[in-house]
Amino acid sequence: MLVYRGRFPAGVKADEGIGALAHEFSYPLKYGYATVGRVAALGSNVAPEWLNRLVFCFHPHESHFVVASDQLIPLPADIDPTDAVFLANMETAVNFMMDGRPVIGECVVAFGQGIVGLLTTALLHRFPLNSLVTVDKYPLRREKSLQLGADCAIDADTVNLSVHLVETLRSSCGASEADLVYEVSGNPDAINQAIDVAGFAARIVIGSWYGTQKAKLDLGGHFHRRRITLISSQVSTLPQEFAARWSKARRLGVAWEMIRQIKPSQFITQRFPVNRVQEAFELLDKRPEEAIQVVLTYEH
Repeated sequence: MLVYRGRFPAGVKADEGIGALAHEFSYPLKYGYATVGRVAALGSNVAPEWLNRLVFCFHPHESHFVVASDQLIPLPADIDPTDAVFLANMETAVNFMMDGRPVIGECVVAFGQGIVGLLTTALLHRFPLNSLVTVDKYPLRREKSLQLGADCAIDADTVNLSVHLVETLRSSCGASEADLVYEVSGNPDAINQAIDVAGFAARIVIGSWYGTQKAKLDLGGHFHRRRITLISSQVSTLPQEFAARWSKARRLGVAWEMIRQIKPSQFITQRFPVNRVQEAFELLDKRPEEAIQVVLTYEH
């Protein structure tokens, strides 16, 4: 949506880690990085076993494209193609776990229950937490959050949200402060709300990309006295603490396993053929309360 609305920063590459997006943001622009399809033709130096193989590619939305075989990720035989569409976002959620490092018995709050937030909730539910509270403004997403295992899902438009969150934490886990907070709402104002609810020496993982939107941080109160840590999480690299033992391939393997367990195609709310892509973007822009995950489909 930031790209659609023109809120991308000038002079910054779309994605340095993706070959097809290693250029600066400017219109006209093909964007996207989660494509699943079947290899239809081979170059002369490509191994024949690639033909007809189902693959994932970090590539913009297109019905056909030419790419080097080393840019393709074969789908495991037991992964449905519609679940595989979520590989990029699932890898992001896995990276959030690595950056935040949830601990048994912790009280965790997650701001934002769009697709990345919901995948994060689904993974957090697999930890033996004391309490998991989620925040989002749309009822459809809050309902899905509860289905995934959140103990409580709060409306982001609640009056005095921070106070309400503190009361919720006190009633759900006996503590008035969170040990770990995830900010994946895309709303810069949520960082201050995260600071308000974070306890002493708590961690706040910021997974949102704000583009040209500015975050006005209140660092004069709770943040300073509580020694809160703000953690920048970005999936294009591995957290430094894991770099000696982990590779991107290892992290992708974990993402595939989580896809097997969660089957994220359950989050698809709408499908549009690619020639109706304008309708898809307008839906997300004007009526986001109706959508969780929109996918584009292509004719063979």
